[in-house]
Amino acid sequence: MDGTYFWMLGIAASFCVGLSKGGLPAFGMLGVPLLSLVISPVAAAGLLLPVFVFSDIFGIWAYRKEYSRDVVRIAVPGILLGALVGWFTASIVPEQLVRFLIGVIGTVFALSLLIRREVSGPPKTATWGKGLFWTSVAGFTSFVSHAGAPPWQIWVLPQRLSKLAFAGTTTIVFAIMNVSKIVPYYYLGQLELQNLRIAAMLFLPAVVAVFIGVRLVKIIPDKVFFTIVAWALLLVSAKLIWDGIFG
Repeated sequence: MDGTYFWMLGIAASFCVGLSKGGLPAFGMLGVPLLSLVISPVAAAGLLLPVFVFSDIFGIWAYRKEYSRDVVRIAVPGILLGALVGWFTASIVPEQLVRFLIGVIGTVFALSLLIRREVSGPPKTATWGKGLFWTSVAGFTSFVSHAGAPPWQIWVLPQRLSKLAFAGTTTIVFAIMNVSKIVPYYYLGQLELQNLRIAAMLFLPAVVAVFIGVRLVKIIPDKVFFTIVAWALLLVSAKLIWDGIFG
């Protein structure tokens, strides 16, 4: 493995993680695919988990006053349930299949947002039924490959939260999700000492990206922000489909 190439991709991946914690969640899904160009997806997920957790600290601080309590209350049980299922099925569910399926779901939803302009339609109420379903799916796919954004956005975007509340709620929920992964990842052998050392060297670009993301969220107009989110979701979902078929 070319060390220079690895570090270039590692810095790029950690920067994407930081942007996601700064309020641009779809970017976080690019981390594992980027690192998977040089190491296995499982190793990439394990290496990036400490970067996610460390970045979460700064993301939560930045959005500590901007989040939806109702959404968080529904989401936390769902994501933890999804993570538990991910842990118990880690050895039997092919990661490529998960990527493909969630890529298809994300693509369909992103296209519906862009074509029908659902983001600008009447806001929908956060309900326990749909909330537990989609957040459980998000918890599962996040556990497998840090790819929880598509199912999460399918549930949250139609609620038409303000862009700051959307960013803050997403950051808080996925911070809880990432902390819940630590013990399972350890027992699955994905948190090796060497990975932790490498991850520590990727903290700085991730933290810088958190504050860049926060700044971008604050200055981008609402309509443009959610259009960017929809396009990012579409592009990342297409990448997941590609990885699921050819990865």
